[in-house]
Amino acid sequence: MEENRKYDKVLFVCTGNTCRSPMAEVIFRNLSYDLGIEACSRGIVVLFPEPSNPKAELVLKNHDMNLANHMATQLTREDISDKTLVLTMTEGHKAKILEEYGPLEQVYSIKEFAGEEGDVVDPYGGDLMDYENCFGELSRLIKKTVLKLNDEAASLAEEQKN
Repeated sequence: MEENRKYDKVLFVCTGNTCRSPMAEVIFRNLSYDLGIEACSRGIVVLFPEPSNPKAELVLKNHDMNLANHMATQLTREDISDKTLVLTMTEGHKAKILEEYGPLEQVYSIKEFAGEEGDVVDPYGGDLMDYENCFGELSRLIKKTVLKLNDEAASLAEEQKN
């Protein structure tokens, strides 16, 4: 079924690649294990490699998910192929990517891709509840993303049959 997929990789992007995008990557992996789509995350402004935020790690651990050994990584043009779906945490991140790398059809804010409006609020500097709320929002958005990717694959498979 993988040949019926529009994307072979989902790339989650936030500012520093220590909170939102690594959490989204891990949630996606846990929800899409049967999709055959690679998941990774990057940051728009990563000045040096640093581990993920301890609060993000703890929230994921509390949901039986693992973020251990993550190191923040800067987004580069090489990270994005024609078969890479890029999902940003904010409209600002999306605008920055399009400004830096030119017109790319497969770049969306995660809320836009999920049929919603607005940004995923950065929990950085907040308390554990802020991270838990971010986890809940990302889980909901990623469930919608997985459903949409499955629907797209089914449509492509149907087109190829006809």
